[in-house]
Formats: sequence, C-alpha cells, structure tokens
Amino acid sequence: MQKLFENELRGKTVMSDEGIYLGIMRNTTVNEKTGELMHILVEPSNEVDPRLYHLDQRGYLVFPFSSVRSVRDVVVIGH
Repeated sequence: MQKLFENELRGKTVMSDEGIYLGIMRNTTVNEKTGELMHILVEPSNEVDPRLYHLDQRGYLVFPFSSVRSVRDVVVIGH
C-alpha cells in the first residue's frame, strides 16, 4: 500500500470487502511512540447494526488499521 496521510482518509466512505456500506471515516488512533496508525474510527451508517462491531466511547466503529485492504475513492475493510 502506498503511503497515505491520515487527513487524506477522513471523510471517506468505508465499505467492507463484501460490499457493505459501513459508514464514514472520522478519525484514527496512533501509537504515540512510533507514529504508526493503529485503528480507524468510522461513524456507522444507519444500515449497520453497531452491536456487531467494536465501538469506542463515542459510538464509532473501531477497526484495526491492518484490516484496511485498499484506499481509493472508498476505504475497503477486510476481515
């Protein structure tokens, strides 16, 4: 994967690799020592049952950054 800046991801549509619309990318968590992106935080769409996912305290879906499969017009999350 090419290098990306975190602010290039914010606001992008997030889809599962199965084509399910998950929501909008809102933020990331970063390892403060290494600068490595750890998680992406997604504001869930109305079609997603948030109980099926790990949530942060604001109700955003939390995905490990390692699950990002591609970033183009949308961010694709895999298992």
